Order: sequence, then structure tokens, then C-alpha cells
Amino acid sequence: MDAIPPNRQGRALVLGASGGIGGEVARQMRDAGWHVRALRRGGAAGTDAPRARPDDGIEWLDGDALSPEAVLHAAHGCAVIVHAVNPPGYRRWARFVLPMIDNTLAAASAVGATVVLPGTIYNYGPDAFALLREDSPQRPLTRKGAIRVEMERRMQAASARGIVVRAGDFFGPRVGNSWFAQGLVKPGAPVQVVREPGTRGVGHAWSYVPDVARTMLELIARRDALPPFATFHLAGHWDADGTQIVEAICRVARCHGLEPQRKRFPWAIVRAVSPFVTTLRELMEMRYLWREPLQLDNTRLVAELGREPHTPLDEAIETTLMGLGCLGHERMQKAA
Repeated sequence: MDAIPPNRQGRALVLGASGGIGGEVARQMRDAGWHVRALRRGGAAGTDAPRARPDDGIEWLDGDALSPEAVLHAAHGCAVIVHAVNPPGYRRWARFVLPMIDNTLAAASAVGATVVLPGTIYNYGPDAFALLREDSPQRPLTRKGAIRVEMERRMQAASARGIVVRAGDFFGPRVGNSWFAQGLVKPGAPVQVVREPGTRGVGHAWSYVPDVARTMLELIARRDALPPFATFHLAGHWDADGTQIVEAICRVARCHGLEPQRKRFPWAIVRAVSPFVTTLRELMEMRYLWREPLQLDNTRLVAELGREPHTPLDEAIETTLMGLGCLGHERMQKAA
């Protein structure tokens, strides 16, 4: 894979750098020579003292993405703002997501920065399936999907430049809030059971987070040549019959001496409990994404970059399982 040339004069703000995709983008930008700045919740806006993670090569500022002042302060001197932040907990998601993107867009307009947003498939309803293109109609079935559509609409209407990089369901070694980590396997324990949330024969799109982050970096490097608002889709790992990801997990686990069982995801239990648990209600709303084939067309991305960054499936699965503590070695290393 070709190296991204260092940009030692570039400064970027990553909102959500303590999360899965935001953290991966922040680390890759740092390694590519960017000066990366990140906000950390829990401190006063505009406080510069880096109390946590002082040696990770990232400049951490205290502040909250819900504070316009904190975001504007952090964005000073930045050429790029990566908006990969979500409020903690589903209960406050609908209330705070749009104010946070508004703060980012206002700061970007003030400092002349490009906003980069990790997009999701939640924007689409079944009328856009089975192959999602950048110009496919966005008529989501869920509240969360409607909010994602509005986020992108506001980006397009803003004076700041914007790039949306859309991918399938995320998985990766540091991605805990995902279908992979919360639905297929149990983090922190060797793989004993792998759950299958989809219907066999129904394809599904997955994306390895380091590949998504790499794609974002390469598009950021070309930002001046892109349209003022540009959207790109990643094909990622296309599970054509809905079984290949589960089979890969089992295959990798067997290479590490494990013999996991395959079981169906307990949708009936989730449905019964969902009226009382917000997270499970969200899962039920998103079930339609598992009932019909859903694939992303990366033609526009390949035309721009020449190819899509892509890690082989088994390598991506093994790294993910190791990162989630699902192969057993991690616990032995800690014990030693």
C-alpha cells in the first residue's frame, strides 16, 4: 500500500478521537505527519492542559463538542475537522447530534476548514436497496436514519467544504460499539459462540475501520481538488450470502485453537425486552438492514483514488478479535 506523504504543516481537529473510527483516523493522521488535536469531555472549554494520554502524539484539549466555544477554540488553525463524535448513550442521541454538527460546521466556516464525516447506511430505506450509490434516494425508516440525513443536508448547505465517507457496518480492533462487538461475539473472552444476525442468503456490507480511516486520509489529501461537498462509498467487505463474516470468525478462531459454535441472533428475546431497553429498541429499528441485501457501490471512490484501501478479510478479522480480547492470548499476556 502506498504511503501518504507527510504533511508536517497540517493541523487537524478530530472530534470523537476516543472512539473507534475517530481514534483510528486520529492515529493515522498523526502517523502521516499531521498535528492532531482532539477534544476530551469533562473539562472546561478552552483549557489546554493535556492531563490524559500525554505521550500518544495527540494534543488533547478539555472541552465538549456540544459547546460552540470549545469547538471553535479547538479548531483554531486547523485545515480539517473530522466529525466522528456521538453523545454518550442512545437516550441523548436524538437531542444532541444535530447541535454538535452545527458547532462543527460553524467552526469550520470560521477557520476555513474542511469537515469530514464518517457516513452510515442508516440514511437509506429499502427503496434504495440493494446497491447503494452516492445519488441513491435517502428515505430512511428510522429516527436515527432521519437525523443522519439531516446532518448531511446541513453539511451540504454550509459554507464550509465537506466530505462524507460512507461505509457498511464497522468492525476493528478498537471498535466496541458495533454489531461485530455487541452482536456477533463477546468482547473480553475467547470466542465460544458466534451469533448470526442476518438471514442466510441475504448479503450485507462490512467495513474494516483501519481501511475506512485510510480512505479518509487519502481523500483529505485531495480535498482541494474535490467538489465543495463530496460523498464517497466504500465497498468494504461484501458478505454476499450473509455467512462469510461468521465463517471467517470461526476460521480464525480455529487457527487459535478455539472451536466456536454458530447460533442465530436472539431477535425474539430482543423484541420482547426492547420496550424497556433503549439500546434494544434501536436494534429492532435497524433490523430491516439485515433482511434485504445491502451493498455499497465504490465506483466513484475508485475513480478518484485508483483503488479502495482493503485489508484481506481473515487478517482484518484476526486483528479485530485480538483487539477485542476474543482469542485468549490477551488474557494470558496480562496475567504474565
